[in-house]
Amino acid sequence: MLSWLKRIAMACWRPVRRYARMSKDEILNDDDDSTTTDSLVWSRDLEKHSFGEFSFAVVQANEVIEDHSQVETGRDATFIGVYDGHGGPDASRFISDHLFLNLMRHARERGTISEDILRSAFSATEDGFLTLVRRSCGIKPLISAVGSCCLVGVIWKGMLYVANLGDSRAVIGSLGRSSKIVAEQLTRDHNASMEEVRQELKSLHPDDSHIVVMKRGVWRIKGIIQVSRSIGDAYLKRPEFSLDPSFPRFHLPEPIRRPVLTSEPSMYTRVLGPNDKFVIFASDGLWEQLTNQEAVEIVCNNPRAGIARKLVKTALNVAARKREMRYDDLKKVDRGIRRFFHDDTTVVVIFIDHELLGNSTSAPEMSVRGFNDTVGPSNFNILQGIDANARSAI
Repeated sequence: MLSWLKRIAMACWRPVRRYARMSKDEILNDDDDSTTTDSLVWSRDLEKHSFGEFSFAVVQANEVIEDHSQVETGRDATFIGVYDGHGGPDASRFISDHLFLNLMRHARERGTISEDILRSAFSATEDGFLTLVRRSCGIKPLISAVGSCCLVGVIWKGMLYVANLGDSRAVIGSLGRSSKIVAEQLTRDHNASMEEVRQELKSLHPDDSHIVVMKRGVWRIKGIIQVSRSIGDAYLKRPEFSLDPSFPRFHLPEPIRRPVLTSEPSMYTRVLGPNDKFVIFASDGLWEQLTNQEAVEIVCNNPRAGIARKLVKTALNVAARKREMRYDDLKKVDRGIRRFFHDDTTVVVIFIDHELLGNSTSAPEMSVRGFNDTVGPSNFNILQGIDANARSAI
């Protein structure tokens, strides 16, 4: 029985073998009415996944982009990952290279997909990155302060599984009463700006009066970081990775007695119903500018093709207005300086076509995996169905 389940689980991701790269210039479709192109925005307008279509867009703000992301689609399953790094791209790049493979390995061993398997994949990815930190910190001490939020979605057998660390967000758009689109947030923001997160931290660290500190008008954990859950951030999890006073931004006056941050994801599972139309997976750069309801209404009221790019550009227009400037002026601001106006932002919109969900009809077997350091921010990777055992060699 178990071997039969294993064969089913692996068949979901059965690949065809093709590998291609596309430059940003080839995939950018800047079709709005503005006078200048934003060279830091790139996208895929519309692609197929196992149960419908998806749209993908990214805008860079940092000097080196810290967001990494991927969509992996096989015959009967779709995987979505959005990884919002901080302190550098090392952790988000590592997650992009390893989390999906870890999920595949655990699914193969147990013959299914479940919340427990997602947790195991997250744990294995965290352990792997901390091993990398241990090997590297002697020559690169600040890798101890590199981390990443991690948002993952898996659609399999009519179920949506979501696992989350940090403040990226998954929001589903569903038809409510009078056939109006309604936003439902599927994830919990693990951010110290949330009262419930501050109370959780205080209850876990009753002997630490500085576990959360208001600093320059922002609640921060240990006065340093906003997110309470992540992959990486080793210096806030294990005393062996503490940084000395020569790194004042990350130096803790006293060694930690227990992990300050955790890599335990919050989970959400849902049977996808006929009124569930699409899911937006996005890093917090989007949600800093748009509400959940604003985002789903934009998706609902516009064509599918290029919708992720439209969400990104709407958010950038809002960010520009907050600084009393036009988006056309913001486009002229180079990466690095752009971080003073907005964050790196990744948006993936997954449309759910229920006739495909019900029939498990095969889409063209394709895997889209974007914006990793091998390709760099000026390229978009298309990995057409690389076999899971071969992926680690890429």
